Amino acid sequence: EVQLQASGGGLVQAGGSLRLSCRASGFTFDDYAIGWFRQVPGKEREGVSYINKNDGKTYYADFVKDRCTISSDDAENTVVLEVTSLKPEDTAVYACAAGPGARWHWAMTGYYDGMDYWGKETQVTVSS
Repeated sequence: EVQLQASGGGLVQAGGSLRLSCRASGFTFDDYAIGWFRQVPGKEREGVSYINKNDGKTYYADFVKDRCTISSDDAENTVVLEVTSLKPEDTAVYACAAGPGARWHWAMTGYYDGMDYWGKETQVTVSS
């Protein structure tokens, strides 16, 4: 069974940090790019960051670029997203997803064309 098991999120104070994990099973981890989207009610889904498993390259949205790290634990088939210096505008529903690198590339520019696998959404609320 294909699964992306997401964990982390919750209520965080502004200036604090966030750690989200996404554990993959049931598919070949290295064949995909894996990362995180977020969405605020009434707004479009936006790509936050992803890692291309076949070459290890990482990509970040401009709004998190200087305060975000995405990494991969290959032994655990897990991708971890860490965001520091959180702001109230980081409040959103976050979800991890796996898909081809090309689709992630376009998703990060705002052209979303679907992902192959999704993890469960998690609410992140940053209080001021």
